[in-house]
Amino acid sequence: MSTPFPFTAVVGQDDLRLALLLNAVSPAVGGVLVRGEKGTAKSTAVRALSALLPDVAVVPGCRFSCDPAAPDPSCPDGPHEPGAGVSRPARMVELPVGASEDRLVGALDIERALAEGVKAFEPGLLADAHRGILYVDEVNLLHDHLVDLLLDAAAMGASYVEREGVSVRHAARFLLVGTMNPEEGELRPQLLDRFGLTVEVAASREPGQRVEVVRRRLAYDDDPAGFAARWAEEEAAVRARIVAARELLPSVRLGDGALRQIAATCAAFEVDGMRADIVMARTATALAAWAGRTDVLAEDVRQAALLALPHRRRRNPFDAPGLDEDKLDETLEQFGESGDSGDSGDSGDDDDPDPDGPGGGGGRPPQDGPAGDGDTPAQTESGEGGPSQTSGVGEQSPARASEPFRTKVLTVPGLGDGAAGRRSRARTEHGRTTGARRPQGALTKLHLAATVQAAAPHQRARGRSGPGLVVRRDDLRQATREGREGNLVLFVVDASGSMAARQRMSAVKGAVLSLLLDAYQRRDKVGLVTFRGSAADVALPPTSSVDAAAVRLESLPTGGRTPLAAGLLKAHDVLRVERLRDPARRPLVVVVTDGRATGGPEPVALAGRAARLLAAEGVAAVVVDCESGPVRLGLAGQLADELGGTAVTLDELRADSIAGLVRDVQGAGKRRAA
Repeated sequence: MSTPFPFTAVVGQDDLRLALLLNAVSPAVGGVLVRGEKGTAKSTAVRALSALLPDVAVVPGCRFSCDPAAPDPSCPDGPHEPGAGVSRPARMVELPVGASEDRLVGALDIERALAEGVKAFEPGLLADAHRGILYVDEVNLLHDHLVDLLLDAAAMGASYVEREGVSVRHAARFLLVGTMNPEEGELRPQLLDRFGLTVEVAASREPGQRVEVVRRRLAYDDDPAGFAARWAEEEAAVRARIVAARELLPSVRLGDGALRQIAATCAAFEVDGMRADIVMARTATALAAWAGRTDVLAEDVRQAALLALPHRRRRNPFDAPGLDEDKLDETLEQFGESGDSGDSGDSGDDDDPDPDGPGGGGGRPPQDGPAGDGDTPAQTESGEGGPSQTSGVGEQSPARASEPFRTKVLTVPGLGDGAAGRRSRARTEHGRTTGARRPQGALTKLHLAATVQAAAPHQRARGRSGPGLVVRRDDLRQATREGREGNLVLFVVDASGSMAARQRMSAVKGAVLSLLLDAYQRRDKVGLVTFRGSAADVALPPTSSVDAAAVRLESLPTGGRTPLAAGLLKAHDVLRVERLRDPARRPLVVVVTDGRATGGPEPVALAGRAARLLAAEGVAAVVVDCESGPVRLGLAGQLADELGGTAVTLDELRADSIAGLVRDVQGAGKRRAA
């Protein structure tokens, strides 16, 4: 077993350490979500926490970690009689992003269940994590069906496994800790709300602190055991402090004044539901116990708000997490004047935890939203064929997006095999049953009727004499299912001078933002290619991060010639690379243009060849016709014909006609094939 990096040796990251320690003191706080860029010690700190947790007493031989003082009456290894147990270290169980459902919740031996009526159950990770830590790295990339199982277990404190009428239940209460990089996409709101606390982490910009990080890491890599031994005294001190805080926790008094401040804060910041109030109360109580106090002070309520509320204030995925601290202080002061915990909040130096010790940070999550690409020079809205301007007289800022609107489902025709999602039809492990087949590898979804049908003709030859069905491995049938997949929606946007009318670009950006929001809910990827001047650029590589997409789209400039062919060829390159990375994810290309082509030699012919290249690869396509004015050339419609897709006007895109676009694409493809 490898030696973990000592928790007390982690440099900086005070908020992260404090949040983890508060959950160690009071697991009822509800876990921690750690958001931040890669390489910021997120995983290191989480893995180090398990070494600080007190040992747990378990029933000897129980695979489900039952407490000997109060064993679970429904334990599959039970019943257990109350009595003395054995102690073991608290576990930290890691849930891989690509884990199967059976690996998470456990699996039943279906063959024995059918033939013998025996509940032969193999526990999963939820059973291993009971009374310990369940850690999910890159939790935002977890598949939806695993998220649903986690939500059920977190809500009920138990895991249920059911297979064709055979069910097993066991306790599953654990501290849920997740880490994520927001650039790779956001969490579903239901799972986000299940985390009690959240912290934002970032690498220090202080050279001295960065030097110390490197020094300690190199020392640990050279001699892990020796490095851990040098920090053993500090580790023991923090472990003893956790035990003392746990013992003090039941004696901590949460007065009416503190409760009023908690309720007023949650109301002032308009958080949904009552879970925030409860989490804040538990966090404030744990903070007082960690500081060695039996009274909750205003400073505890403030710290609890900074840890428990930022991720609960997001009204949509474009909102950056964080709190207005001036508003927070004003609320606490207003509702603390007549309360019994509404003093100045200064508990004195004797009550304060060591600010340099573990968890002694100020608890202020970063308030900045996702970093953009910096200030993008504004572009002059030059006419068609005019030179692209980046500075000088007449410079204007990029057009702002119009208000996003709700879109109907935009699907890709056919039946795919892509990643689990909520958009197009696909063969998946979850969904409605459409048939049966022989299992390839381990059986995961039994098709009972097909299994019985396969076994029935052989019962006499197998010597069946009793009521049980004689089932062999060759009789088992795997259910085939149809569900939904996520797709790649690639926008190819004309940002040339002919498209530079601010109202038009505002509507285009609003439509893209609307589909980005829809993609966030349906677990899609979205990309953005723009073309103007003499070339095309990938403004947004395929991503699930709506935050990054919103920032890139907002700064999209316009002006210059119209290299339509370059835009289509760039889209072809993006799809080619993405096909290598994720060959099962099917794309839909949405070209937003007036159809004009003026960049390079023979621009119209070159654009036609590029469009036919995409059509030859069977890519579904839609052309949003942005042509305006009394005289219309119909060039966008011609481009749609070359792509084998369909054309709609910009007004129709917003007028709830999106749902029929891909059906038109499918029909156009059939007409082309005929």
